[in-house]
Amino acid sequence: KMMKDNNLVRHLDACETMGNATAICSDKTGTLTMNRMTVVQAYINEKHYKKIPEPEAIPEKTMAYLVTGISVNCAYTSKILPPEKEGGLPRHVGNKTECALLGLLLDLKRDYQDVRNEIPEEDLYKVYTFNSVRKSMSTVLKNSDGSFRIFSKGASEIVLKKCFKILSANGEPKVFRPRDRDDIVKTVIEPMASEGLRTICLAFRDFPAGEPEPEWDNENDIVTGLTCIAVVGIEDPVRPEVPDAIKKCQRAGITVRMVTGDNINTARAIALKCGILNPGEDFLCLEGKDFNRRIRNEKGEIEQERIDKIWPKLRVLARSSPTDKHTLVKGIIDSTVFDQRQVVAVTGDGTNDGPALKKADVGFAMGIAGTDVAKEASDIILTDDNFTSIVKAVMWGRNVYDSISKFLQFQLTVNVVAVIVAFTGACITQDSPLKAVQMLWVNLIMDTLASLALATEPPTEALLLRKPYGRNKPLISRTMMKNILGHAFYQLVVVFTLLFAGEKIFDIDSGRNAPLHAPPSEHYTIVFNTFVMMQLFNEINARKIHGERNVFEGIFNNAIFCSIVLGTFVVQIIIVQFGGKPFSCSELSVEQWLWSIFLGMGTLLWGQLISTIPTSRLKFLKEAGHGTQKEEIPEEELAEDVEEIDHAERELRRGQILWFRGLNRIQTQIRVVNAFRSSLYEGLEKPETRSSIHNFMTHPEFRIEDSEPHIPLIDDTDAEDDAPTKRNSSPPPSPNRNNNAVDSGIHLTTDKNKSATSSSPGSPLHSLETSL
Repeated sequence: KMMKDNNLVRHLDACETMGNATAICSDKTGTLTMNRMTVVQAYINEKHYKKIPEPEAIPEKTMAYLVTGISVNCAYTSKILPPEKEGGLPRHVGNKTECALLGLLLDLKRDYQDVRNEIPEEDLYKVYTFNSVRKSMSTVLKNSDGSFRIFSKGASEIVLKKCFKILSANGEPKVFRPRDRDDIVKTVIEPMASEGLRTICLAFRDFPAGEPEPEWDNENDIVTGLTCIAVVGIEDPVRPEVPDAIKKCQRAGITVRMVTGDNINTARAIALKCGILNPGEDFLCLEGKDFNRRIRNEKGEIEQERIDKIWPKLRVLARSSPTDKHTLVKGIIDSTVFDQRQVVAVTGDGTNDGPALKKADVGFAMGIAGTDVAKEASDIILTDDNFTSIVKAVMWGRNVYDSISKFLQFQLTVNVVAVIVAFTGACITQDSPLKAVQMLWVNLIMDTLASLALATEPPTEALLLRKPYGRNKPLISRTMMKNILGHAFYQLVVVFTLLFAGEKIFDIDSGRNAPLHAPPSEHYTIVFNTFVMMQLFNEINARKIHGERNVFEGIFNNAIFCSIVLGTFVVQIIIVQFGGKPFSCSELSVEQWLWSIFLGMGTLLWGQLISTIPTSRLKFLKEAGHGTQKEEIPEEELAEDVEEIDHAERELRRGQILWFRGLNRIQTQIRVVNAFRSSLYEGLEKPETRSSIHNFMTHPEFRIEDSEPHIPLIDDTDAEDDAPTKRNSSPPPSPNRNNNAVDSGIHLTTDKNKSATSSSPGSPLHSLETSL
């Protein structure tokens, strides 16, 4: 379904993540704009047209100059081809600006190809190709009478200075003074530039036949004394559907930022047209260099605190490199300015955009203009390169989340009622009111059919009217908890009333305390039928989880929901009327059926009553399904650059530490005992090497901390063997030690010149140590 909305999903979890997006960093060219340079304004015959004029509005002479000038004074490799797909846009081949001018001729219902067929490229007398210094291009044509005509086009401020005449309102040349040029600059060119348009001036000059042929190599003398035909404003137009899409994003609590390589004036103008910037708002537009200067310290290192001061207000990042894009995305994700961590989506099409697409929570690659590297790094591919498809991805993400919540709301209500009815009924009447096969049917309604019905609701615009839930939003809100408990209460009251007073209400035999193999009773069939009818109508209630009153809104947009509810109702009729003994059902009369349906419909009325109770007053209700809150995470896990430890591993580590500590204590005690025992064996040792209480008390070199056992961690290993060494205290443990519980004990010494007594190999004490 998302593929139909031009979202090719590569990683499924990106869908739900997109529903909680709070920021989108979008490219300009091709995503917000059409990636097709187009003439959108023109100054022709002393009139400024904000839109392309109708062909009839332009005098025939002016039109002839325009058609010939543009057709021959553009590279013949620049052309506009028919669209590849039916209904698509024509393809631009060659220079984008020249294609824009050729497109102007097509808009004026003229064909440049006819002129090119008449004047092939080899018939052009002289061509001054475009040069970035003089910012113009000129082409000379030789007429049949021996005269010459030169057509020139280029940056308006440069070409206009060389114009001494201009075509008047009737298409005839008239004098063009410097004062007139200043007026055009102020009234035409500057307003166009402020809207982010690239202005191009088109002009021509005639060389009469009788005069000597000019020196064609001296371009400055040739391209002067021109007559201005028109000034046109060219832009890459904003996609018509983008401004509305950006408004929806902003209403949904999503901030859209433009990250582009274009100059800042063009970027600002496009941002204003899109609605990313609005006049009078206090937002930032920065160039890449300025952005880097602000976020780096004296050493040139990026500081998060500096990024935090910029990104909340930043809306346009112009003249930016792919590295700047990655820096911005990382800075927003790592920021702790707001309580909720930002969820960032990024669009990219180039190979260099790969790191930013990977770093983002959701990466969108362009399906048409995108490189293979960008597509590999992305989570979702936009097959039409259109920003509006991102908005559809947001809708689908929110829809997935809400669909799960709807199903949970319905399922938990059925669960609560079914368990209480089965358990309590069995305790009181020694027989469950809902029989085993009936419970299986209820289970089928509750699980399979309900999930199909409620989780297949198509996304609607209403999903964009709320803010993102955030990363730790509980799956079951307090409103849902109110609905679950409220409807469970109604259903329990109805079921128990029918169970214990149904025979009196309907004047039928009681089904309670029936013999073991008694035929199915009408009484228990009514209980079962009413229970199922309440679930059917409560399924309609479960379509809304935010306390909306109109539970029928958009119900017919989901054919699966309608068919499942209708199908369940039909199957229920068959089970009750024809189920007989296998389903423990007895046939019901029309009146009994109507009562069952009426009590089922009561859930809809009860739902309206529940929605009138403000959730804020029900303080006792708790939410369920929280994510892990920041304060619940131990500090050592929040520390940066610390490798994540699995909980099972942490428990194992604690157990090992306790085990090693116990072993070390036993080992130390054995060695102390051994030291004291050695004093009993006279003659085995010299008197001065004996460890005795006297020595223990009289040698000041002995320190209490020497006897404290070292508790090894998992990674600790023995730095040395257990051989006696002359030392005052144990050396610090080596960082790389193997797990050797026995040999990792501390040698207790009583004198700087005496070694601790160790058990000799083969002795009983040595065996005990080894076994430990």
